[in-house]
Parts: sequence; structure tokens; C-alpha cells
Amino acid sequence: MSLARRCSRTACARPAVATLTYVYADQTAVLGPLATYAEPHAYDLCEFHSDRLSAPRGWEVLRLALDQTVPGPTEDDLLALADAVREAARPPATTATAVLDASQETGREVARRGHLRVLTTD
Repeated sequence: MSLARRCSRTACARPAVATLTYVYADQTAVLGPLATYAEPHAYDLCEFHSDRLSAPRGWEVLRLALDQTVPGPTEDDLLALADAVREAARPPATTATAVLDASQETGREVARRGHLRVLTTD
């Protein structure tokens, strides 16, 4: 099952780029950017059908600017992701020498990694 929304027009399999809604009280058809969620009372249209949209006589078509660019990750986003991966891959600060030095004390927590703890024995 594809997550991409398709044009609502019969026999059209193109991807939707705009959403059409009707304001009956004002006799207006509003064509705007693709809505975040598919609504039962709105129609998703492809670029071909949204360009050729016409309304009934006496109705007004209100066309809102369509954002045709799909925002991708910025350089800052990629650098933040790389820093997070490096931080997650970094070994813990506790070293074997710290464990050996602290082993002189009995029954105390020496190191911790996640939910696991290293305790010294008597």
C-alpha cells in the first residue's frame, strides 16, 4: 500500500499536489497546497487537473500559492545528525583503571552503562 496520495479524479493515478475545498455559503472553490491530512469533504488534485480547474457559473475560484519545492534536510540538519551519531558511538568515559582504583572501596557502584551497574565486592 502506497502512502502517497493520488488525484481524486476518476481514472487519474498521478500524485496529488493540491487540495480543493468548496465554501458553499460564499460560492467559492478554494484550491490550495496539499492538505496535511486527507479529508472526506476535500478533493486532492494532481498538477494537471488543478491547472484546468473550473467552477460552476457564478462561483469564484480562489487559487492559493502552491509550494512546489519539497524542503530537504539543510546542511545544519545533516551536521547535527552526524554529531548525534558520533556521540552515540563514543565509548563511555569509565575506563578499566577507574574500575580498578575504585575497587578498593567495597559495596559501592563503580561504573554504570545504561541500566547495568558495576559493583565492587568485598
